[in-house]
Amino acid sequence: QVQLVESGGGLVQAGGSLRLSCVASGRGFSSYAMGWFRQAPGKARDFVAAISWTDSSTYYANSVKDRFTISRDDAKNTVYLHMNSLKPEDTAVYYCAAARVVGMPRSTSLYDYWGQGTQVTVSS
Repeated sequence: QVQLVESGGGLVQAGGSLRLSCVASGRGFSSYAMGWFRQAPGKARDFVAAISWTDSSTYYANSVKDRFTISRDDAKNTVYLHMNSLKPEDTAVYYCAAARVVGMPRSTSLYDYWGQGTQVTVSS
């Protein structure tokens, strides 16, 4: 069993930056692929980024590539999402998730555990 708690969301102006953190409790964090997803009001939960547990390979949605960076610190049981050059369309609730699979899963169905989410609002 893994519990995930996100933090770091908030209100930022367009062009600004935020760093989201997701701390995991429970066993086996270092053996889980980790992902970030986001959900805007009235829309589906969309993939943002994922990082593997084997070699920390990463994969990004096209909409955030070159602006966002996912990283992990297994010693701290934490995964981060560094967000730069934020746009109003990045406004959403951001969720971290853990998947006991190899690789960088992009589908919500492959993830076993989810956090409660943290709100990110980007003003124009």
